[in-house]
Amino acid sequence: MNSHRRFARAERPIEVALVGAGAFGRSLLAQGGRMTLMSVRVAIDVTAARAAEALRATGAAEGAIALCETRAEAEAAWAAGRVIAAGDLDVALGLPIDIVVEASGHPEAGAVHALASLEAGKHVALVTKETDSVVGSYLAAVAADRGLVCTPVDGDQPALLIGLVTWAETLGLPIISAGKASEYDFVFDPATERLTSEDRSADAPGFGATWELGDRAVADVVAERAAGAAALPQRAVPDLCEMAVVANATGLKPDVAPFHVPIARIQEVATVFEEQARGGLLSGGRRLDVFNCLRAPGEISFAGGVFVVVRCEDAETWGILAGKGHTMSRGGDAAMLWLPRHLLGVEAPISLLDAVVNGVSVGGTPTPVVDLVGRTTKPLAKGTLLAAEGHHHTIDGVGPELIDAAPLAAERPAPYYLIAGRRLRRDLPAGASVTLGDLEMDEAAPLYVMRRRQDERFFGAET
Repeated sequence: MNSHRRFARAERPIEVALVGAGAFGRSLLAQGGRMTLMSVRVAIDVTAARAAEALRATGAAEGAIALCETRAEAEAAWAAGRVIAAGDLDVALGLPIDIVVEASGHPEAGAVHALASLEAGKHVALVTKETDSVVGSYLAAVAADRGLVCTPVDGDQPALLIGLVTWAETLGLPIISAGKASEYDFVFDPATERLTSEDRSADAPGFGATWELGDRAVADVVAERAAGAAALPQRAVPDLCEMAVVANATGLKPDVAPFHVPIARIQEVATVFEEQARGGLLSGGRRLDVFNCLRAPGEISFAGGVFVVVRCEDAETWGILAGKGHTMSRGGDAAMLWLPRHLLGVEAPISLLDAVVNGVSVGGTPTPVVDLVGRTTKPLAKGTLLAAEGHHHTIDGVGPELIDAAPLAAERPAPYYLIAGRRLRRDLPAGASVTLGDLEMDEAAPLYVMRRRQDERFFGAET
């Protein structure tokens, strides 16, 4: 669609407040300075000084930045035309902001910020997938009740994949599978027989023998590649977290709880993520998964993009499309359609404009379909703090799985980012699901309270 016509109803730039000035947030701040339809004059981080540093780094003049600790200070700075840096969202909620972008990456804080913004009459762009995976359906429902929008954003894979899936469904294309490439490619150098992923490398002698899929069984080749790359991480919590958001918006589900996460080349995706009866990995259709993009140095990357694999029901049409270079399965009756990008805050403004100008959420009307939960990968002792740490917000010793959504219960696996920050009240062996009953849970914690409300709303569960 012509984007100028899409947002023709906009009579002024939308006013945006950003919470969380990390990599995503800074890319949004930088892009906001280049747009006529969006203004990002408010940045909030753990301290006003950190927010101010992000504003400076993305082009704000030193004299234009006001560090504000109260609503009155923020209102005065706004009236003076300055940009506002704060360490508390409440400082900014009295301003004429249209939408709050929650990008803190902290599940509990994200929930608090999102709900406070909605209660203040602001739309919400929920970038913090950790929050979305636990209470996204609840927050979207609260927004709708108030005539507001709570949306994921283009620039992150969940929104992009939701768009691609619903596009394919609208066209009547039968979806076999959908998903994304993991964040970092697996780059194999045949000259040195080394594999590199992000900043880690490992010797992979003999890996070249698995380079071509040929006519071999997909499961065999995938297993050999996984074994050959055993020194490198092949499954990441954020990938499954993002797919939980997609599942709750589209109804697609994983084939297996921890995902298959094969190492695959781009041209193999339609073959690998095909049904088993046709030579692929999947036990049925409409499955979600993630793959690690295997490529040689200098080859094109999937760039952490998203894909759908669709059934090709019209042989003549797809024969023509195959001739034009579209990525087909080995059997020729499935095709991968893909978007090789996710541009963070560079393209997120499209979703912000849709929310404010058109009243539309990329995520539609999500409902609880799956829960992201945790399973121990090693024994964990009573009293262990399940801290989500690092760039990927991963709990040491707890791996991710996606299971069917259900209300919280003492002996049921608890949401991954609800268990984060809690202590174990008993020893757990390796391979155990982490349940609500395993945790020292503060039942007054905002994320817990909101999840109980979500359960009541969608399952009729008592809170």
